[in-house]
Amino acid sequence: MSMNTRVKRRSLVVGNWKMNGTRAEGVALAAALAANYTALHEPSFDLVLCPPATLVDAVAATVAGSGVAVGGQNSSRHPKGAYTGDISAWGLADLGARYVILGHSERRIGHGESDELVKAKASAALQAGLTPIICVGESAEEHEHGKTLGVVARQIAESLPDAATAESIVVAYEPIWAIGTGLVPTLDGIEAVHAVIRADAGLVLQGGAAALRIVYGGSVKADNAHAFLSLDDVDGALVGGASLNADDFWAIAKAAIKDD
Repeated sequence: MSMNTRVKRRSLVVGNWKMNGTRAEGVALAAALAANYTALHEPSFDLVLCPPATLVDAVAATVAGSGVAVGGQNSSRHPKGAYTGDISAWGLADLGARYVILGHSERRIGHGESDELVKAKASAALQAGLTPIICVGESAEEHEHGKTLGVVARQIAESLPDAATAESIVVAYEPIWAIGTGLVPTLDGIEAVHAVIRADAGLVLQGGAAALRIVYGGSVKADNAHAFLSLDDVDGALVGGASLNADDFWAIAKAAIKDD
């Protein structure tokens, strides 16, 4: 049982649309989710939609006033300049984004992003007023060789910005081998990694990590979300493929509703 049972942390459910969706599709999906969220009147969890950069403006306009927040999927370490094709955190904020996903395995692996670069990007995001959602997680090989905790500990130590506090960032644990595969860690395994993340983050973050929101990602679906989100150290979910369907994603989001 986690030592953080009595710490109140508001749950967070994030939809990562990845490189999917036309403007019409994105607006329709965002509108459906915003209507569901508004219908709760006083939602007990935060809901964030992270569409492709091409849709951030349209989605932000669609959910305005609903309480649903918008985030980007990546941003630069630089505020502006001669960086063709890059997206600045300041630019995302100007479009209405409040969050940004950083260090996702698809960026770390596909684009060679290091812990050092993720840290620099997260620092820039904080300066722009965004909340970085910093992703960590091990590969299948690292998992099979029992290196999970060491890998995650290194990523936490080297990816979190020096100026970060528990309230200013979010950490997402996404075991790479579980993303889009249908495979998931055991509940005990998920809770153990989240507990280690909180302990290690407490050594880095100013003021400790008791209030840090740590969310789980990796083949999260409606039929397993409640089990994940019922764990003491799991404060929400980062959802990939299932977030592209309004009904599926909403079923997952409702699992974040806590009975006080």
